Amino acid sequence: MNTTHHGEPDARLIAALTGADSSIRLRAALSAGTRADPLLLPTLIERCAVEPDFFVRDMLTWALCRLPAEITVPRLRTELGSETAQARSQALHTLSKIGDGSAWPAVSALLHDADDEVALSAWRAAVVLVPSGAERGLAAELALELGRGDRPVRLGLSRALAALDEAAVAALEAAAAGTDPEVRAHAEATERLRLDPDSGFTLASELAKRVAATGPDV
Repeated sequence: MNTTHHGEPDARLIAALTGADSSIRLRAALSAGTRADPLLLPTLIERCAVEPDFFVRDMLTWALCRLPAEITVPRLRTELGSETAQARSQALHTLSKIGDGSAWPAVSALLHDADDEVALSAWRAAVVLVPSGAERGLAAELALELGRGDRPVRLGLSRALAALDEAAVAALEAAAAGTDPEVRAHAEATERLRLDPDSGFTLASELAKRVAATGPDV
């Protein structure tokens, strides 16, 4: 492996990963993934929590996915308990890419995280990692978040529920029959998206809001 003679990670690569220039950090993350050196794991994890550039974060995730899951998954599960929202969100994203089902309990514990970006990442990861037979339970938990947040948050939740397909029907029907007009509108828009993924969420959402506010045409 490309390490120092003392069994330590490459100091120059670590310096590049933490440098001021995002293009240099991007190349360093690519190099880290190419080398797949387990000694870089702590640095890669730490950078995920603070890296401001989306493309560099994505490359850091790729580099982590190149390492053995038996060493990355436990560290990522620990990150899910971080007080830093980005650390939790990026750990969730990386776990979804690794696809190790052992992370499911820790992932499902963040479905109702107060931070929208963390919750979005948890919803996406949960759909990937949900054990067979637990899809309806997941849909019921996700449905509790209907009506939350701005359009990107709502669209992310709708996509997660739509990905569960038939397992989400009962939860969506219950939400659509509720008393909260925002929840009803979101549930209806989600059902339309589930039935027709190409229909466009915005149109479905606006129509659902009108239905929720005025009742269906008769």
